[in-house]
Amino acid sequence: MRRIPRRLSQLAIPTLLVALVVPLGSQQPTDWKDPSSHVGRFVPVGQDVRLEVLDWGGAGRPLVLLAGGGDTAHVFDDFAPRLTSEFHVYGITRRGFGESGFAPLTSGSDTFGDDVLGVLDALKLESPVLVGHSIGGQELSSIGTRHPSRVAALVYLDAAYPYAFNNGKVPTFEEISKVGFPQTPPPSDADLASFDGLRQYYTRVLGFTYPEAELRQKRSVTPEGRLGPPRSFPGGRFLTAGMKEYVQIRAPALFLVSSQSPGRWAESSTDPKIREQIAGLSAFTERQAKAVEDGLPGARVVRLPGANHYVYLSHEADVLREMRAFLESLRPRV
Repeated sequence: MRRIPRRLSQLAIPTLLVALVVPLGSQQPTDWKDPSSHVGRFVPVGQDVRLEVLDWGGAGRPLVLLAGGGDTAHVFDDFAPRLTSEFHVYGITRRGFGESGFAPLTSGSDTFGDDVLGVLDALKLESPVLVGHSIGGQELSSIGTRHPSRVAALVYLDAAYPYAFNNGKVPTFEEISKVGFPQTPPPSDADLASFDGLRQYYTRVLGFTYPEAELRQKRSVTPEGRLGPPRSFPGGRFLTAGMKEYVQIRAPALFLVSSQSPGRWAESSTDPKIREQIAGLSAFTERQAKAVEDGLPGARVVRLPGANHYVYLSHEADVLREMRAFLESLRPRV
């Protein structure tokens, strides 16, 4: 299996970070406290690897959130509490990112799926709903293909890419690489003066922002309190190692597909190159969505026009509505 071209990481793994983990405790001001309502723990999954697991509590069936490439479970700090009235919500930070431990993969992409199963076993979570963003679709498809009886349903948050479903009729990564990706304007020195400034920057250019705890996972802090370079993690180069061509996904599945909108900064652009790139990204996601519809007739595929790759942040209300409708339709089975 060919590796994904580096430029593709901006599409399917937008925050890919590669190298060594810096202990989180050394990066955080002692007076800052994560405001999210979760409780954190570490769960061993083998190979001397412990994964960070966040527990937001809630009533009902367990629902487990899996982050996209380069992200940690803290990226769901704002989204997860919206689900606790109906589900007991958890989040997992995959191996090699954030505070989770790391060891090289033993079975390609299925290792990530096995890690999730290890957490389910350790916490005794029966028939959970698994929700994965971006590269998290790889874990969903791994489990939905090999162990469909372990889950009640799968929800793909803009995760319908070849690493999650590939029947030979999907667009190739090389094709989209030729189109290119709109380059988001970088944050200014003023934006990097504080985490609040960085969050405002994302709101300004994207139309939404990320939870502060997630940004603190990804950014170093200088002795003067400014934001330093992005932290790097050892898991990045393994995200697509041993990528499988999953086809027989046998668990009930909902695919929410974005149009890969780059955000506010690009929506009003008249630059012909940016307009061409936006159209190319939208065509790419539509072809993938059509391939899923044709290859998995039992799955539900919902397109969200104008949505960013982070669909659950840019279009939270739409995502919650579609998830609830899908899971409610399965209630006799779930």
